[in-house]
Amino acid sequence: MLAIPAGASAATKTVNMGIPPADQKAFQKIGPVDVNDFFPHGTTIHAGDSIKFVVAGFHTVDIPNKGAKPLGLFAPAGTTSGVLDAAGAPFWFNGQPQLGFTPALGPPGLYGKKATYTGAKRVESGIPFAQKPKPFTVKFTKSGSYTYYCNVHAGMKGTVKVVSKSKSVPSAKADAKTLAAQVASTKKTAKALGATTVAPGNVSVGASGKGGVEAFAMFPATQTVTVGTTLKFSMAAKSADVHTATFGPGNPETQPTSYLGDLAKRFAEDPVAPSQAAYPSDPPGTLATLSPTWHGNGFWNSGVLDQSTATPIPNSNSVTFSAPGTYDFYCMVHPFMHGTVVVQ
Repeated sequence: MLAIPAGASAATKTVNMGIPPADQKAFQKIGPVDVNDFFPHGTTIHAGDSIKFVVAGFHTVDIPNKGAKPLGLFAPAGTTSGVLDAAGAPFWFNGQPQLGFTPALGPPGLYGKKATYTGAKRVESGIPFAQKPKPFTVKFTKSGSYTYYCNVHAGMKGTVKVVSKSKSVPSAKADAKTLAAQVASTKKTAKALGATTVAPGNVSVGASGKGGVEAFAMFPATQTVTVGTTLKFSMAAKSADVHTATFGPGNPETQPTSYLGDLAKRFAEDPVAPSQAAYPSDPPGTLATLSPTWHGNGFWNSGVLDQSTATPIPNSNSVTFSAPGTYDFYCMVHPFMHGTVVVQ
């Protein structure tokens, strides 16, 4: 027994799905920011060793089988029908697919379980719907370099390099140093995002930086324009998130039964997204003229926006303000994101 090499037993390294729990308070002090990345971003282990994935945010782990791509977040879930605006007119997207979570991402997922990855079959964690989802462990049996993805945030990915037992891997001390450097770098980027500026005529729905750093705010938060002004609402260039810019009655944070409050609540809780929140309120290619009576209640929605080239979702939408007033808008995915346009 004493002759067995010390490295013969299997080892387990930890990867956080998002900002490590020990560092989250420090990021909260910066503002409404998050990091869509795995911590550490890259890991090296021996064949036969495992990675324990710790849930540190609303993320998934998708390790596709060889040659396959990660699963998309949404999939068609029936056909939209009978959806009317507040004036009683049917929305243009009646007849279009309803959007729901891809079935393979549904419960129960891998949380609290163990899995083995050989490259022959996909390992998919599923969405962490539980309040406090448990970590899960994946054993890697074959040497090679593998990429794993988050299905929720397109572009968020990490890597694991699996080497033979005859080769060395970074020590726990070296891994800790790598993790600390990643945390420090993303924290520096997060602090800088608060100063994000955009050109006149534009609104950045969120801000983003290197390393998957995201600021969950509207830039600018408030602006004053004249009647007839057109504003373009766009996703930040490096964003891996999804947002909307949505005008209408009610604050979804404080008025959950209001028009926007109901849409945001259903978007967060229903397996099928409300089409009024997912789709743009007006047909693609048309320029809406927003007023307090548009769609009967001052409703205009950009629809879900992202920067991923793997989805048909656009990265921007525009609207013209046709009447004076104060117009508040929110993200239906992240309702705490709020902006105001004053039209004179």
